[in-house]
Amino acid sequence: MNTSASAMITQFAETNGYSPEGVWSAPGRVNLIGEHTDYNEGFVLPFAIDRRTRAAVGLRNDGVIRVTSTFDNTSAEFELAALDAARTAGEIVGWSAYPLGVAWALGEHGADLASVTGVDILIDSTVPVGAGLSSSAAIESSVALALNDLWNLGFSREKLAQVGQLAENDVVGAPTGIMDQSASLLGATDSAVFLDCRSLEANVVPLGLAAAELSILVIDTRVSHSHATGGYAERRAACETGAAAMGASSLRDVSVSDLDRAHELLDDVTYRRVRHVVTENQRVLDTVRVLREEGPLALGALLDESHVSMRDDFEISIPELDLAVETARGAGAIGARMTGGGFGGAAIALVPHALVSEVATAVRTAFAEAGFGEPVTFTVTPSRGAERMSTAELDG
Repeated sequence: MNTSASAMITQFAETNGYSPEGVWSAPGRVNLIGEHTDYNEGFVLPFAIDRRTRAAVGLRNDGVIRVTSTFDNTSAEFELAALDAARTAGEIVGWSAYPLGVAWALGEHGADLASVTGVDILIDSTVPVGAGLSSSAAIESSVALALNDLWNLGFSREKLAQVGQLAENDVVGAPTGIMDQSASLLGATDSAVFLDCRSLEANVVPLGLAAAELSILVIDTRVSHSHATGGYAERRAACETGAAAMGASSLRDVSVSDLDRAHELLDDVTYRRVRHVVTENQRVLDTVRVLREEGPLALGALLDESHVSMRDDFEISIPELDLAVETARGAGAIGARMTGGGFGGAAIALVPHALVSEVATAVRTAFAEAGFGEPVTFTVTPSRGAERMSTAELDG
């Protein structure tokens, strides 16, 4: 939904009988390039987008956490001190696993859940679910920042990204890396976050899209996916197998020059999985260099090569994504690729401002002619990361 912040405060008060302490928001993200490199300790280049999740949070007078939302009629309520037992018993399920998982993960990182104040949380979001734009990390990051503030934990944003990842891995059950939470927490206007997923060092890299008169067009195929399904886990396992066979702790330590040896050692499928990750890591480094030396107008080939690698080597694309990419390129996009974990979701296209409508129309026409469901297209703007909303924003 897209409930206004003031309406959220009203709904929170109606639901819980008192006013919240505040409203915290965090963005979804688009990954410009660097797919399935994060859990291989590689490099990624995501950016925060102007679609956000908001969490209105209030303090209770007990040790209970209760979560509700504007998009679902269900609620969930647990004793904070009992979250670990509930996780172990498999009692934390559905969308509430994201905020509840964050509270549990804060405890794993040192918060004393037996002594902190209970909370009520109301969540609203404009980040599309299942589109590969990380609606999950937006929930995790908004809640993590809110609880960090209200519980006076003093955790850094980098630490909160680790908290969100732990929640996603161990409570939601998705074996994802740390990219999404890092983008949501560290993002900046018209910039991307260049993240080293081994050291967790992050640097903001200006994109320069506004000056180049370029837009990022998202093409949501509306084919839903789930990272907790087998395809994602199988790809991760293949990467680990390939790294072990190469004598490396992770594929971060395998370079493009090592691929000939990898081809000799590995079966065909594992080799192609490895080749995608190794070449994708290099493409991220090349993209950062190109942005700094030439600007975003020179990124087309790197984006296109990334999609081909995901389609042919990692085999995580689908016909709808391939058609979206091919059509966007044919209609004037500088470059295009699927984004996110794969098996559905969205593609992105780097498009001159003047051609956005033309490219979107061409994609919708192509989908209709192919007999696919109608895609949803919209532009996203690289935006600031998670924050507590100001009084002016709430009043506005």
